[in-house]
Amino acid sequence: MLTIKQITDDKEAVIAGLKKKHFKNAEKAIDEVIKLNDERRNSQSQLDELLAQVNQLSRNIGFLMKEGKKEEATAIRNQVTEIKEECKVLEDTMKTASDQLQQLLYDIPNIPYSIVPEGTAAEDNVIVKEGGSKPNLDKKAEPHWELAKKYDIIDFELGVKITGAGFPVYKGKGARLQRSLINFFLDEARDAGYMEVEPPYVVNEASGYGTGQLPDKEGQMYHVGKENLYLIPTAEVPVTNIYRDVILNEADLPIKNCAYSACFRREAGSYGKDVRGLNRLHQFNKVEIVRIDTPEHSQESLQEMLDHVEGLVKKLELPYRILNLCGGDISFTSAVTYDFEVYSAAQERWLEVSSVSNFDSYQANRLKCRYRTEDKKNELCHTLNGSALALPRILAAILENNQTERGIKIPKVLVPYCGFEWIE
Repeated sequence: MLTIKQITDDKEAVIAGLKKKHFKNAEKAIDEVIKLNDERRNSQSQLDELLAQVNQLSRNIGFLMKEGKKEEATAIRNQVTEIKEECKVLEDTMKTASDQLQQLLYDIPNIPYSIVPEGTAAEDNVIVKEGGSKPNLDKKAEPHWELAKKYDIIDFELGVKITGAGFPVYKGKGARLQRSLINFFLDEARDAGYMEVEPPYVVNEASGYGTGQLPDKEGQMYHVGKENLYLIPTAEVPVTNIYRDVILNEADLPIKNCAYSACFRREAGSYGKDVRGLNRLHQFNKVEIVRIDTPEHSQESLQEMLDHVEGLVKKLELPYRILNLCGGDISFTSAVTYDFEVYSAAQERWLEVSSVSNFDSYQANRLKCRYRTEDKKNELCHTLNGSALALPRILAAILENNQTERGIKIPKVLVPYCGFEWIE
């Protein structure tokens, strides 16, 4: 969440940033933050003064009792009782203001960087780079859901029987290809200096608030009601929460973690041809990279992460493009996000396979994730994360782009992992 210092130091810039993100009633929300903060501070100041009085008067009571001045001591004791009642009122006022302030800050999104383009929707995103060549497929080329049925590698209907729509069953070479992609992505992350972790697939409410899925995305997460836990929408949530309430040493930054996990998203309201097959699932596999860094180095970290993801799609021989997301299309918590899309030749459309984001100090403030500087000051970290990569649409593009009369040719880089060159 935004810090009070951010808001009070440059109120107009914050409001302008919120408007760029198309946050409604930005001025009203920020004015309310300032009002509640002033109320909290004034109550705290008055409380501190009264408590100082109580301490002084309490000492005087002791002196008076020693001198046998019982009546004077009793009068002061009554005065102390009255002041303590005032203190209780101030404490309640301060707590109410603090609680309201905290909840309001939770509901205010991050401020986008100046490099984030203006715009309201995906159509306003800016293509910053393209690479690879689109394959020239036969007119008889089939979309991946037909190829999956033809070669019996993914069974969507069976998934519906077992669970419901959006939960496919991978079979035979389809399952092996999934596992191969996971291992390839993890090995590439390890070679790039990321330490692998295996996180839980369910998180508590505090973790959801820490990374900003709550209260913004609770409708998109599967909730385990009895235990009040949530199935993770991405490994970003448990991995970043490793550093909740932690003070790191500056010398240890950047911290680089990677994790494979299944991901669960309700995707309420999703329907139509754009979500067919692997295009949008309720359960899917993904390898995530996460960084904890200093403010001075986080943009360099972001570029390194972008280079890493670009290297993956290049090695998979997929045509790709990188988009700088506009203010209306980046997430609630992000300060800047770059999406990677690969071209799905049979569908003749671009498919998002990765989002790489810098959250500035927004998540770190919610997490209380800090680092200790050389001069022993505690400062908020910057957090970053990116998909490296999400499997379903990568798999869709591999199947469609590499189809031939013989079968589906496996990208060279994956052959050592899966042990076969063709699906036929």
